[in-house]
Amino acid sequence: MKLGLSRTYRSAGFDQVMAKTRTALADAGFGVLSEIDVQATMREKLDERMERYTVLGACNPPLAHRALTATREVGLLLPCNVVVRENGTEETIVEAINPAVMADVAPKAGMAEVAAEAAGRLESALDALDRELA
Repeated sequence: MKLGLSRTYRSAGFDQVMAKTRTALADAGFGVLSEIDVQATMREKLDERMERYTVLGACNPPLAHRALTATREVGLLLPCNVVVRENGTEETIVEAINPAVMADVAPKAGMAEVAAEAAGRLESALDALDRELA
């Protein structure tokens, strides 16, 4: 099983891809609960330099509720992380956690259905990005 769902864009810069990713997630029913600027954190805490790399914590409340109802431990895997990052060339990559990982790690009743719906919504968001940035 693949850990993540991924798209790569050459036609748009990081800032444009980030903005379009936020819109695509919102249109697919996800809010962004957290944002981690990994590049800034590495620079501030370790004096290390790296490419732009941001982790968005995306959440669809109804799906999160269903998952938490199945097992409270699934909170360890929430929210769904979506990464927007440069790869050292002129490409920007968007990666989203594959929700099937949740169903594998926490195989409780109802988790497979929640994971399938979350995967469908994340794929929909990535497909929308493809249409916007192609």
